[in-house]
Amino acid sequence: MTGATKSERSVPVGVDPTRASIARVYDAFLDGKDNYEIDRETLNKVLSVAPEAKDLATENRAFLIRACRFIASQTGIKQYLDCGSGLPTAENTHHVVQRLVPDATVVYVDNDPVVLAHGRALLEENENTHFVSDDIFVPEDLMNNKDVRDFIDFDEPVAFLQLGTLHHYNGPQGRPAEIMREFVSYLAPGSFVAVSHFLDPEDEHSQTARKMEDMFLHSPMGSGTFRTQAEIEGLFPGLEMVEPGVIRCVDWWPDGPRIKDLNEAQYCIAGGVGFKR
Repeated sequence: MTGATKSERSVPVGVDPTRASIARVYDAFLDGKDNYEIDRETLNKVLSVAPEAKDLATENRAFLIRACRFIASQTGIKQYLDCGSGLPTAENTHHVVQRLVPDATVVYVDNDPVVLAHGRALLEENENTHFVSDDIFVPEDLMNNKDVRDFIDFDEPVAFLQLGTLHHYNGPQGRPAEIMREFVSYLAPGSFVAVSHFLDPEDEHSQTARKMEDMFLHSPMGSGTFRTQAEIEGLFPGLEMVEPGVIRCVDWWPDGPRIKDLNEAQYCIAGGVGFKR
């Protein structure tokens, strides 16, 4: 196939390259190579109406890097459960964490066949990093998954990550908070929870947020809900927030002073890290 990416020349079993995948669309947003034409068409359709949307993926990845670096360098935690990890790219969770804590265990969970196929191939030589197939929105199943429990000891503190995932839940509006309450109930005291989520800032930038939301919901992805600050804070049930709490991702412990103006997307994605006592 002329001009096809490597992934299009060798489609993993169980993958439908004619249907867009959230993980592969994110890969396209990040200029990755493990996506199909339908994913790139979805990306281009979104960008034609909401060009700011590409910066959402960049901000989410930057927040992931800073949050994981904080947990790895400051907490002593050696177990990381990354839900809806997507395709491994440069500076994914295991890159950040294991640079600081080489013997840390990182378990990625996803149910996209192409993510599992490519992820497992990329991590064949990393004995402390694993991919598990499960639904990241069904806590009871995921937290009792035998493969997860083979690598994660829930009697010890865990870093639990839902980064850029819960806005893709398409069930009842209040269910994401219930999902997180169930997940937190499985975590031992001393665990940390990191969440990032599309934000409706409820100000002059709300119009941009809702424009991007409409485009995501009516794209082949079919998901991408923008929630308010209060709704995102509700995703940390009973947790003590690490300062500065839930805040725009760009403002959560930035790497240095800000010398550039914020782009529109940076007003529309928030995150935080919570601690279970």
